[in-house]
Parts: sequence; structure tokens; C-alpha cells
Amino acid sequence: MPRKTTKSRSTQEIALAQTEGWFARRGWEVFDFQRAVWQAAVQGKSGLLHSGTGSGKTYAVWFGALLHAEPRLGQPELPASTSGLRVLWITPMRALAADTLRALQAPLAELLPQWQAGMRTGDTASGERARQMKSLPQALVTTPESLSLLLSQADAQQRFARLDAVIVDEWHELMGNKRGVQVQLALARLRRWRPGMVVWGLSATLGNLEQSLQALLGPTAAEQGVLVRGEQRKRIVIDTLLPPQPARFAWAGHLGMQMLPAVVAEIEASGSTLVFTNTRSQAELWYQNLLDARPDWAGIIALHHGSLDREVRDWVEHGLRDGRLKAVVCTSSLDLGVDFTPVERVLQIGSPRGVARLLQRAGRSGHSPGRSSRATLVPTNSLELVEAVAAQDAVAAGRVEQRPVPETPLDVLVQHLVTIALGGGFQADALFAEVRQAWSYRDLRLDQWQWALDFVVRGGQSLTAYPEYHRVTPGEDGVYRVEVPAIARRHRMNIGTIVADASLHVQYMKGGRIGTIEEGFIARLRPGDRFLFGGRVLEFVRVHEMTAWVRRSTAGSGAVPRWQGGRMPLSSTLAHAVLDRLQQAEQQHFDGPEMQAVQPLLALQDAWSALPTGERLVVEALKSREGHHLFFYPFAGRLVHMGLASLLAWRLASTRAATFSIAVNDYGFELLGAEEVEMHRLAPQQAQALFSEDQLLEDVLASLNATELSQRRFREIARIAGLVSQGYPGQHKSARQLQASSALFFEVFRKHDASNLLLTQAQREVLEQELELERLRSTLAELRARTMTLVQLERPTPFALPLMVERFREKLSTEKLADRVARMLRDLEGAADKTPAREQAKPATRRKAKPKTAA
Repeated sequence: MPRKTTKSRSTQEIALAQTEGWFARRGWEVFDFQRAVWQAAVQGKSGLLHSGTGSGKTYAVWFGALLHAEPRLGQPELPASTSGLRVLWITPMRALAADTLRALQAPLAELLPQWQAGMRTGDTASGERARQMKSLPQALVTTPESLSLLLSQADAQQRFARLDAVIVDEWHELMGNKRGVQVQLALARLRRWRPGMVVWGLSATLGNLEQSLQALLGPTAAEQGVLVRGEQRKRIVIDTLLPPQPARFAWAGHLGMQMLPAVVAEIEASGSTLVFTNTRSQAELWYQNLLDARPDWAGIIALHHGSLDREVRDWVEHGLRDGRLKAVVCTSSLDLGVDFTPVERVLQIGSPRGVARLLQRAGRSGHSPGRSSRATLVPTNSLELVEAVAAQDAVAAGRVEQRPVPETPLDVLVQHLVTIALGGGFQADALFAEVRQAWSYRDLRLDQWQWALDFVVRGGQSLTAYPEYHRVTPGEDGVYRVEVPAIARRHRMNIGTIVADASLHVQYMKGGRIGTIEEGFIARLRPGDRFLFGGRVLEFVRVHEMTAWVRRSTAGSGAVPRWQGGRMPLSSTLAHAVLDRLQQAEQQHFDGPEMQAVQPLLALQDAWSALPTGERLVVEALKSREGHHLFFYPFAGRLVHMGLASLLAWRLASTRAATFSIAVNDYGFELLGAEEVEMHRLAPQQAQALFSEDQLLEDVLASLNATELSQRRFREIARIAGLVSQGYPGQHKSARQLQASSALFFEVFRKHDASNLLLTQAQREVLEQELELERLRSTLAELRARTMTLVQLERPTPFALPLMVERFREKLSTEKLADRVARMLRDLEGAADKTPAREQAKPATRRKAKPKTAA
């Protein structure tokens, strides 16, 4: 026995030496964190590797998996490999799969020639899929959806019978959504079949690492899990492109194309640049304006976002990789780990709204160990200068947002039950214990489990009479299976938790597909209307068979499509960093070029009102021809502000009948009513009651159209749970059909099955995701701890104007909005010019002279 142990240890040492030799032959240094992962994997340990983008994470976990699966790696006596899947690599995006596969194949030819590596995603050709159905390669790169499809095959357990390792790439992008829950459930199944396999996750830009490890490995395995932190050798530079003339009055996007010349100069001075925007609409505008400014760049700058056709995106990605493109204007579609080594610079148009997102995008430049990453922020309004320097503060301090993990999403569980029933069947008690090994279901109650089981067996209480919802059948042997082939086909076609926005294909009349666009945008167009898409001005012709048919237009402008979900809220981490900078400004500290540039705006805000800080909530009251305005500045992000504004409007109206119009942005919100709300007459306890957490849930639900919000959320849940099918290839249902179908189920459950847990989930997701209830609760606690300063205004302040513009946008055309804002600006700038310079330069000296009330 001792001799065998010595031989085994020697074999592992040789394999590690072979691995380090492979690195040395390429002139690469092996980092300590890579060795730590290899040693842990060889010992059969699972874990999470957290390291910056481009630091060498991929080969850390890949060689760890190889060393665990094949201890004699790189040695001549290595036996000929037998078929069967040994290592599974899960990637969140199909676009990453091909790039990842190339990286994984590189060492195999030299160190493990007996192995084959392949890819299985939605883009995999049918011929390759057919070959994989006969025999999977030893290493497979796949997506959560494709993994679930493999688990739905009747011989799934045999297919994974030799699996030694699972690697989950970009875990920080998966763990906070239902796709991550889907992965958790799949891993729980694989661990049951292969208890000795190792699981490793890769993450970057993440605040809650311990919880991330637990979510990956499950409540039992996480106790022995290893958390490896990569060395922070990569230098990240965050700077700001200052506007030539920062305005004293700013609103969303007001700088617009004033920054275009500076952006052109930055691109000109760099070899290859990624220009990130926060929305697809913004990407379209910037791409078109860059081409207008530099027509000679046609062919060497490109556009990339999720609505463009796959072939277009592939062309752009290959151009970046090969160094043929000077710049690409893109969205989050290029956030994740595609390796674009030639990229030197990243420009971020507008605030990134979060520290993690900024770091992720910065890492797209200098994407290899030893190189620096640089991101330059391009403000779209003057207040974003404060966000820019606050983001730099947060990066320097290492403060990064946490990603919450979904708790007990029953729609994903229902889908998983049908998947496993297809994949060889299950016994109820055994699967219940297995599901509870997924972190999101660690507290799954038996009654919830029984409800989900009953729902897939007979459709629950409401759908018993409809055979198509009797999806799973218990057998005499106690095994639950899917016995109806039509149900099996429909389920496999709809596996997954990605619920795409309602969209239509965009195609030229003479052929040639361009991409997809929201159905709601097209529905507003009439034949002959023009719109900007894919960097081209297109003329709308007609809609036929889920396709918007278009032709090129010779006109120079058009409407810009607006896609759902584009406006990201300010994170709490970045919001607190902004308040810290405002606190410094109040104390006359304007450190750095960004704060010096925005000083005139902040000084005017303080001269006319006051600066919000972490210790002070500023509330402004203004009377105008429109009515009585109240402006609040909690700095908690637009989602929280929407819930908070509705909550305060409800509570104010409960004491005295009133109706309010609401406008929100990331810094605050406006309540506009016909009658004055005399905030200064509120007793301290009344003011505190406005921000009370008592009866918070009841008041939030009462203040909003909760039924409408829940019904909209239920559409997604119904699709994931298999109640509503998106149709078969070539026969996809329209958004209207899906909405009508889900609305019907919603009403049936509400009236005849009020205890249906999917209804409860819809309401919970509205509160947690659309209104960020927990963040709203913590914001209320913070506001109660702040001193409330009420200021009676004579005119809108620099902080109030953006909120008024937000409200105008909802009811005015672009031209009328521009005229309205221009008139207001003339008046406000005139008043600002008359404000004594000393009052703007020394705002603290004005504290007692202004009509303010502290509560």
C-alpha cells in the first residue's frame, strides 16, 4: 500500500510538471492562484475562482479539471482514451462557446491527444448534434439550456456516467437569475449520479463571494468548497473624458453629441476601441454619428448588440479578434469573456450605473495577464461627472455590488420536474431530497414540493380537466415519467428560462435579414415611416408572418427603436459613493478634475437649495403654472424611487385627498399635484411616518397597480412553467398571443385557484425585482436616519430640472421638448447669472440665509 501511494504522488507531480512545462514553452508565467486551483482539483475539491478579467482564470480551472480527470496528463504511458464525457464546461452565452472551445483545444493536442473537445449550443449544426447523440466528446462546451436538453434524454444517466468535472464560466452573470437556478438544479442531478466529480466556478467583479460559492456547490458541498482569489496584478485605469463646457443645468443625455469630437479623437489615437453604451438605442445613435463624423471609417468601425443578426455579430467579433476593426459601438452583448486581445481602450458612454459593470467592461481591454486595462467614462450629462469620480473611488476601495440569488422560483422547479421525468424518470422522495441540494431550494417546504408535483401531474386545482397539462404520469413502480410524445416534444422545444422580448425579424424586401426589433416599436409605425436600425436608415413597408419588411431609405434620419429593459438603475454601491462626494462638495472639497468641472453646478444647487448627502435628505417645494411640485433626492436608483414615490404619494393622499403625477430618475423623484402639500407643517413624527417600514408591503401594493404588474410578470412565469408555449421553429407565437394566453391563465388562477403558488411568485418577483422591495426597505431606514431639509424654491434647481424633463418626455414630442427646455434654460441661466459669485463659490456660507426647514 505505501508503495502505491508513492507512485500515485509521483504521477501527479509529473503531470503538474508537464502542465508547467506547457506554460513555459509559451513564455507564460504560472501564477500562484492557478497552482492553488490545480492542487485543490487534484485532491478532489470543488470551489470558486474569483479573479479579474483577463488574469488567466480559464487555464487555471481547465488544467485543474484535466489533472483531476486524467492524473497521467502529458505522459507517454497514457492509455488510449475511451469515449464518454469527462469534463463539462457551462458558458452563459453561445457567443462565448466557440472562443472557449478554441482555448480548451490548444493544450489537448500536445498533452492529451486522445481527447476530443466539442461544443453543443443552439447554434450547433444538426449533423454535429446527431453525432453527439451517438457519443459525446470527452470535453463539451455548452449552455444551461443545452445541458437541460441533454438531461431530458432517456439515456441521460448513461451519457454522464464518466463525468469527472464541471466548470461554470462567468458564474457571477448566472447566479443572480433563473438561468443560474437552472444550473443549480442540473448540478444537483449530476452530483447525485457522480458524487466524486468536482465543480468549479469562475467569477469576476463580485461582492458576495461566500454566498456565490454556496449557490454554486449547494448547501452540503459548500462546506468543503475552496474559495481561491486570483492575484490582483492587473492594473485597471479609470478616467473621464471631460466635456469642454460642463453645464450648470443637466438632464439625461443633454450633452448628447457634444462629446462626439472628443470621442472621435480618442478612437483616432488608439489602435482598437470598444465604445460601450447602456442601451441599444444609444448604440445605434452613436454608431451613426461616428460614421457621419468620419465617413472614411466605413468598414473599420462596426455596431454590435443583441438584436442584430447572428451572422452580423460573428463578423464583428472576428474583426475584433483579428484586429481589423478600429472601433465597435456595443452594448452588454460584449460584456462577457470573449478574448479580444487587440482591444486597447474601452470608452463608456454615460454612467455605467454600477461598479461591477464598469470593471467588467474595463477588462475587455488589455485582455491578457500582465497588460493594463483602461476604461474612459464619457458623461452624457454634467451630474454624471460626480458618478464618474464616485466610481473611481469605489474601484479604488474595492467596493463591488453583491448579486442576490433567487429564492425558490417554482416556475423553474416545475420545468425541471418535467425535464427529469423525460430523462429517465424520477421517484418523488429521492428527487425532493436532490432538489434541496440546490442552494435556491435549500428551504423548499414539503407543501411547496407537493404543489409543484401535483401541478405537473394533473395541472393543479384549475387545469385538471385539460389532458395537455397532465404532463407527468406516476407509474406502478413509483417512477414519474412523461408518456405522451407530443408533450415531450413541446417541452424540449421550450426548455430554458430566457424569456425573450416580444420581437419581429427585420428583413429587406429583396432578402437579407438584419436582426430583430421589438413588436411594440413596429406596431407604432405606418408604411413609409423611417427608423434607424443596424446603423442604417430604413423605411418600413409592412409586417407579415412575424417579419418587419423594410427597404433602405435615402433620408438622413429616422426614429430610433427603443428596446425593453435598457435603462439600468444606479446601484446602491455607486449611489453611496456619489453621496460621499456630495458630502465633500458641501465641505468645499472638490478634488480631481471631474469635481472641479462640476463645481459650478453643485455650487448653484447649494446656493438655491442644498446638497443631498448621506446625512441629509433634501426636499424641495416649488409652485408653478403646472401645480405644486415636491422634489425628493434619496439617491437610491430609479427602481427604488418608483416604489418610493408611489408609496409617499399614497401615504400623503391617505391623510388628505390628492392626486399626483410622478417622475423619477436615479437621483430622486418628483410629486406634482394640484394642491400644496405643506411639508413644513408636518410634525416630526408625521414626517418620520412617511418613511416608516410599518405596513410597507400593504402600502406598496395599494399604491401601485399591483395586479397589472403581477400579470405582466406572470407571462414570463407561465412560459417557464410550461403553461404557455412559444411554438415550434418557424411557428413562433406573437407577443399578443403569448400575452393573451398567459392573461387567461392568470385570470383563471386568480378567480378559481387563488392559492396557486405561481400567482404568489409573480407578486413576489414584482416586489423583489421591479420595485427592489428589500432595497426600498433599507432606503426607508436610511432616510429616517437623515435630517430632512425642506427648501421652498423660487425656480427649479439643477437637481430638479432633470426630473421635470423626465416628466415632459412622457407627453411631449422631441421637438416640443427641446423648445420647452430651451425656454426654461434661458430663464434659469439668467437667474443663475444674477446669483452672486460668492454664493456659488462658498455654498456653506449660505446655510442660514435660505428658507429651509429641518425635520
